[in-house]
Amino acid sequence: MTQNSTKNLILATASTLALMLAISAPVSADESDDQKHSHGHEAEIEELFVTGAPHSKTRLDVLQGSNLISGEELDQRLEASIGETLSGIPGISSTFFGPGASRPIIRGLGGDRIRMLINGIGSIDASSTSPDHSVAADPLTAERIEVLRGASTLLYGSNAVGGVVNIIDGRIPSLIPEGGFEGRARLSYSSVADDIAGGASVNARLTGTDETALVLHLDGTFRNTGNYDIPGFSESAVLRATEEEEEDGGEEEAFGTVENSDVDNKSGAVGLSWIGKDALFGISYSRNDSNYGVPGHHHHEEDHADEAPGEHEEEAPVRIDLDQKRFDLKGNLTRDFAIFEEARLRFGYADYKHTELEGSEIGTIFTNKGWEGRLELIQKEIGNLHGSMGLQLRERDFEAIGAEAFVPPTTTRQWGLFAVEELSLDPVTLEFGARFDHQSVDNKTLGQTRSFSNISLSAGGAYHPTAESLIGLSLGRTERAPTAEELFSNGPHLATSAFEVGNPNLDKERATSLELTLKQESDRLTASLNLYHTWYDDFIFEAFTGQQEDGLNILEFRQRDARFYGAELEVDYLAYSVGAHNIWLNLSGDLVRAKFTGDLGNLPRIPAKSATVGFAYEGETLGASGSIRFVDDQTNLAASELMTEGYTDINMEVSWRPFGDDQDLTLRLQGKNLSNAERRQHTSFLKDLLPMPGRSVKISATFGF
Repeated sequence: MTQNSTKNLILATASTLALMLAISAPVSADESDDQKHSHGHEAEIEELFVTGAPHSKTRLDVLQGSNLISGEELDQRLEASIGETLSGIPGISSTFFGPGASRPIIRGLGGDRIRMLINGIGSIDASSTSPDHSVAADPLTAERIEVLRGASTLLYGSNAVGGVVNIIDGRIPSLIPEGGFEGRARLSYSSVADDIAGGASVNARLTGTDETALVLHLDGTFRNTGNYDIPGFSESAVLRATEEEEEDGGEEEAFGTVENSDVDNKSGAVGLSWIGKDALFGISYSRNDSNYGVPGHHHHEEDHADEAPGEHEEEAPVRIDLDQKRFDLKGNLTRDFAIFEEARLRFGYADYKHTELEGSEIGTIFTNKGWEGRLELIQKEIGNLHGSMGLQLRERDFEAIGAEAFVPPTTTRQWGLFAVEELSLDPVTLEFGARFDHQSVDNKTLGQTRSFSNISLSAGGAYHPTAESLIGLSLGRTERAPTAEELFSNGPHLATSAFEVGNPNLDKERATSLELTLKQESDRLTASLNLYHTWYDDFIFEAFTGQQEDGLNILEFRQRDARFYGAELEVDYLAYSVGAHNIWLNLSGDLVRAKFTGDLGNLPRIPAKSATVGFAYEGETLGASGSIRFVDDQTNLAASELMTEGYTDINMEVSWRPFGDDQDLTLRLQGKNLSNAERRQHTSFLKDLLPMPGRSVKISATFGF
């Protein structure tokens, strides 16, 4: 798809949004019951965001770009990793390192600038260290996923400058189940990799009444896949052409299947909560065990020790064996004290370890023992003022042992104080926030310590022209301290095909962000448009030096001013409604640009522009949907980058609820990438070696009881 064609489509989409805003008159009371969204849209409107605000908000009231994925939409989007589950939502891409490892990229930002949370506490793993490291959370465990894009919240630290992804799994029960027992189960099969996955969870009241009780939670998931199929060559046509020019050929190219891309994952948890009228205290213990291949990377093994180096060498596949043990605690007290009406306590501790297996040998071992705790006090509403304040503490003890120990053993400690306030002056709402963070990073090998103190501020205003619309403007000033990897890396990192060199003299990174948000929520139309621009002072990035070490390109962490800007659009329009039959039309699109200031070039791995058109039919027992996603060529390249060709992605789905609303059972048939297009993610380090999966047929069943 050409650059101009995508630009025209996005402009047409924006024009359509403006037209729909103009014609979307409220539906009369007699019509509203028939035109309510059946089992998808209506539930979304009623659900509340719990991330990023002193109190829960509806989607309409969230000031910045946001998504809440649950219910039908979550079942439709579920993939093996959190990155691929969210990828394709406007503003969200992924690091795609195969089915085993994929982390979200939000507005072109990833790594430490995106906070991955599980029930409001960090994932406590090694996923921000390298793109081949999986997030220690399986989407199968999620009840819902909340995404806040941009510098949207101060509650979770300056590391959230790019956004927050909060996976809410319910492993600590917060509600007493009706009738004393409830549960949910999922089972699916996908043809592209013989992917069999399933999970089940139950909540049971052990003692007590419908108002005060002791509640037990149990859950377990599994996923087992083979190598996945692709439409053609594993290497991109652009890379193959480059190799032919360099006369580098000779090695047989992978075709049709990506070897060493299989996944074997299991997880489980037990939780226990005491739930009272005005208090809750709960704990949970969970285990995540995953073994997955790292496609595109091999380790050379010598067959015979008495032979000269280089003779009879075989390429052994690289695999990652991941294990995380995690303990979580949650406490809520809803009772007036001093100027407060509620106290919330969250704590998480994890013992994370993953071993990189190089054939039959143990390569590098990564360990991360860490904990995070936060206490948040919700203020009483004083006139039109409402807010919260709190304290957050984190510690991370990270170590890598082996040939690819590119980061020395480090201990990172962080503490932060924050406050957010909301002033309601109907129809205008004003929001203010401030946070102070202190971070210290100890390099145990060299005995070096770097400490940073950061101040972050935010302000925003929301105007409601009607009860169904919002015009929002938000401004943020965020300071982020460099990570241990950015400060102290010094070694080979095969996942990025680089020798990474940190800079212990890095200064903190400052970002000033401005975002305009337009939203409409009515029975006929749900629409949002986000326009944003972020200016970075001393943006930290990996610079291509043009030099090599042990055959690997040397990348150095440096700082330079940069700016990111872009737009995101989502529109759902009710085009037809008679009785229980509804037809929705869907339009969405996004674009992001990232440049160094002073015409010093583009930043690497920035997603291409995209646009999606689709429909959804909802009936009493049957549903159907389809979409066509257009992804443009990415030709805005950084130094040493190759262009990535665009693609067209076609998807269809049919669902059946055989018992209607009488029983929560849904059978689903999905066709993904029906045109078998070659799709490559420009945000992936492996984009020229590893395409995304080809055509797939997926069948699934979800059952609630």
